[in-house]
Amino acid sequence: MTAAHASSVLPNLWDEAHAAMLDEPGQLLYRSNLLGSDKRITNFGGGNTSAKVEMTDPLTRRPVPVLWVKGSGGDIGSMKLDGFSTLYLEKLEHLKTIYRGLAHEDEMVGLLNHCTFDLNTRAASIDTPLHGFVPHRHVDHVHADAVIAIAAAANAERLVGEIYGSEIGFLPWQRPGFDLGLKLGRMASDNPHLVGVVLGGHGLFTWGPTSRACYETTLRIIQKAQDWLDRVNTKPAFGGAAVSALPEAERRAVARRLMPLIRGRISKHERKVGHFTDTPEVLAFVNASRLRQLAALGTSCPDHFLRTKIRPLVLDFDPAAGSLDAVVAGLDGALAAYAADYAGYHERCRRPDSPAMRDPNPVIYLIPGVGMLSFAKDKATARIASEFYVNAINVMRGASGVDTYVGLAEQEAFDIEYWLLEEAKLQRMPKPRSLAGRVAFVTGGAGSIGGAIADRYLAEGACAVLADIDAAALDAAVARFSARYGTDSVRGVLVDVTREEAVARAFDEGVLAYGGLDILVSNAGIASASPIEDTSLALWQKNIDVLATGYFLVAREGFRLMLAQGTGGSVVFVASKNGLAASPGASAYCTAKAAEIHLARCLALEGAPRGIRVNVVNPDAVLRGSKIWQGEWRQQRAASNKVSEDDLDEVYRQRSLLKLSVYPEDIAEAAYFLASDMSAKSTGNIINVDAGNVQSFTR
Repeated sequence: MTAAHASSVLPNLWDEAHAAMLDEPGQLLYRSNLLGSDKRITNFGGGNTSAKVEMTDPLTRRPVPVLWVKGSGGDIGSMKLDGFSTLYLEKLEHLKTIYRGLAHEDEMVGLLNHCTFDLNTRAASIDTPLHGFVPHRHVDHVHADAVIAIAAAANAERLVGEIYGSEIGFLPWQRPGFDLGLKLGRMASDNPHLVGVVLGGHGLFTWGPTSRACYETTLRIIQKAQDWLDRVNTKPAFGGAAVSALPEAERRAVARRLMPLIRGRISKHERKVGHFTDTPEVLAFVNASRLRQLAALGTSCPDHFLRTKIRPLVLDFDPAAGSLDAVVAGLDGALAAYAADYAGYHERCRRPDSPAMRDPNPVIYLIPGVGMLSFAKDKATARIASEFYVNAINVMRGASGVDTYVGLAEQEAFDIEYWLLEEAKLQRMPKPRSLAGRVAFVTGGAGSIGGAIADRYLAEGACAVLADIDAAALDAAVARFSARYGTDSVRGVLVDVTREEAVARAFDEGVLAYGGLDILVSNAGIASASPIEDTSLALWQKNIDVLATGYFLVAREGFRLMLAQGTGGSVVFVASKNGLAASPGASAYCTAKAAEIHLARCLALEGAPRGIRVNVVNPDAVLRGSKIWQGEWRQQRAASNKVSEDDLDEVYRQRSLLKLSVYPEDIAEAAYFLASDMSAKSTGNIINVDAGNVQSFTR
């Protein structure tokens, strides 16, 4: 399409030795995963694949043809075998005899359930008839950028003929469903020479006698479109550049400042998580002379606008001027204008039974010279939305470079976005977890207590930025949580909390990753013991630097972010029993911990008018997994109590009123309570998690 995409070859990844070991459903899954692994072939969650397989009927024990097709809501790149719906092909064919026409499309979706083979619980998708009625054994449907670029051109049918001759057919845009399945099946039956069909404004269907043949046909047809575009599309992309991109560091600085401001304004009713991207494709688009014209046309493929809304918001930023002041000053007006336009779209297009208007805020934000921001209910959805808009950019580049790009008509877009079947799918989604959409920043996040707190937050749907000075432990913690909760949910940042610039940089990384901050846990710590006469100034200063100054620097940066967002927040200090109860031989540590507690009280006063709550958790003797308790501190405490190190845990257990050990997950439970809405009316409080220590009673 452009120099960035020239000579872009889709590799044939089929391994016949591996495929030969698989049965037919296994080969279908293998083919699906290969196709879905390349975003040039299809976007996340987009497209579907199928195979017609002879299987044994569990009731009659006779062989019957069964359609295996990707089920509703799956992703061909990551799905497993249970992601396929299975339907009796004969029953699916019988539905043709009771179809009552376009006005009754939706009732056919419900009838697909009556065709289910072997009680498969995977719901069939709206595209099932398009696969079932094509008289070929294997069928692929993908949303390749190169093909959609042709399909979204004003003269799409002519271009398809020019590129493919007689081997690919064309069907004009029509909402997916039973009628389109009938038309596709008829075209394939009446034209046995075809190997596929381009759907106007939508995507590509291809087929073949075997899984491998179908896969290779899909690659060949996409490659043919890509090669044609590379050869014919020689004009400057999007009319050429109107502005120049800022250097990378400056682009990131602009995104860092804008993301919390936008996030705060659009998170009043539902917390949103952000994503920033400045890939070459995105920069070419946001810097282009035709940016506003093309962005206003909206996207073409239904999968694109279901993720990104029909059009983005273009922010008025002049990268040559460099100042963001005008953008910030105009942000409320820009968001209000977008919401009003979206409300008008809903009012113009709604039907008597249409669902109520959903969130009118933009998903995609385009910034000349900088890149693209996206915001959604969670990080994965925000990231995927940006990937979809990159697909849309590629489509617009190709279509406008060889013809006239045509977005989907407004009414057609509305009828899909507010489709009753789509609304029913949304209503079936599980209730959000208690911290969904929230962003947490946890210092000492690679340690036992910090890791347990992050784990608790992640389990409740939050995103977590783990900040730690130990690079190896941080990498291990991020890998562990990524495996458990997905790579989108967790980030690691190296930070020394005693260094002002390092703390600021760590929060910048967190903002660029997720867009802002809702929960701040200050937990980074050290421990030391020494009689006052032996306490060096260096030891005293180290305790103050980490436990007092570090908590101050982290809290100050967190407050700045929360104040910019304007949506409140929760700050949790992990202090210590020793902040309330003095201990002999640990004056530096106890004094610094007392400073933490009093700092939290001061911040609770300052934060309350802006909805920022500040509370303290006081642990005691959390030995298991603690780096603090693995070295000199453990030796000193054992010596002080005149016991061996192995007996120390029992000493602390017996010292407590409840005769119980305190574990990292106990501290995490208190930190979760203080971060959640369950404690929405608590600030300036202290929760002791020490199994009962009379000296540290707060009253």
